[in-house]
Amino acid sequence: METFSLYTLQTYWWLLVSIIGALFVFMTFVQGGQTLLHKLGKTEEERDLIINSLGRKWELTFTALVMFGGALFAAFPLFYAVSFGGAYYVWMAILFCFIIQAVSYEYRKKPNNLFGERFYERMLFINGSLGIFLIGAALGTLYRGGNFVVNQMHLSHWTTTTYGLEALLDPFNVAFGLMLVFLSRMQGALYLYNNIAHEAIAQRALKHLKYDTLLFLPLFLYVAGSMLFQTGYSYDPQTHLVTAESMKLLHNLMAYPLLAIVLVAGVLLLLIGVALALFRNNNRAIWLSGTGTVMVVTILLLILGINHTVYYPSLVDLQSSLTIENSSGSHYTLYVMSIVSLLVPVVLGYIFALWRSMDKTKLTMQEVQSDPHHY
Repeated sequence: METFSLYTLQTYWWLLVSIIGALFVFMTFVQGGQTLLHKLGKTEEERDLIINSLGRKWELTFTALVMFGGALFAAFPLFYAVSFGGAYYVWMAILFCFIIQAVSYEYRKKPNNLFGERFYERMLFINGSLGIFLIGAALGTLYRGGNFVVNQMHLSHWTTTTYGLEALLDPFNVAFGLMLVFLSRMQGALYLYNNIAHEAIAQRALKHLKYDTLLFLPLFLYVAGSMLFQTGYSYDPQTHLVTAESMKLLHNLMAYPLLAIVLVAGVLLLLIGVALALFRNNNRAIWLSGTGTVMVVTILLLILGINHTVYYPSLVDLQSSLTIENSSGSHYTLYVMSIVSLLVPVVLGYIFALWRSMDKTKLTMQEVQSDPHHY
């Protein structure tokens, strides 16, 4: 790996970031399930069952988010400085939404807690709705751009006093956020349908799966169509001059047909998974839809960084826009981290084994009630 060029290492790390980001989007089924808590659970016992099913996985979602941010910081520190340092109102709001999730799982069932169960359940709803919406809006700015300037010393500053909140004025970013919310609800319904042994909850989950899919599909078509047909930005690999290019991301897919095939296959797997649950009552559909989600998100993030594409345009100064070349760490840094990254399959294998052990049998109400330390 030491003989690999800097550009090869930059591309490798952008691929890893894309995969980790896609895994995080899949893991947001926890947040989606939280927003469905009072739709699927009509009694306290049913809500306890749902919370404890999701509670076994919430830390994995948080870990995936931290890994996504950590990988960006380590491999592309300038992006981390520009976005997390400039649009900090948005990122602080996201952080708050995930802090209240951890607190809610910890204190919801504490005896004599000051606020009561309903308060913490509302906090879980905020985490699952507002938290995921803001993450979607923040990811949308990768395609639409941000209001930042970067000077020759790689020092950056945000040019608006709303520090990232102005992204919510762009319909694309709003649609992106809503799309992720409804996708997480779809995945949450499928996960609970797979993980819980309770007929009434299962039937309610299928009912809301249908509604959320109908809301997700037009949003997805709008977001995907906007991505592929909007004007993008490319840069000259020699001069690094940034210029506008019509339908840049579509051209990237045409330049790499295998990525287009994976994208289409991922969409089909997602839709087939939903169809199997709705029309065949297949409770393992989460794995098809989850695999499709990971494939689609990976490709949509990957095409932002390859083929000399600008992955974070500046709306103020086009030449300040970020690419995987001008925002990455040094060759030595990426090389050392690439060696460490070879341990990732081991970590994923451990997570898979742990997941399989926890979900060997469906969770029952009796199991939750017999556990004195349940959420």
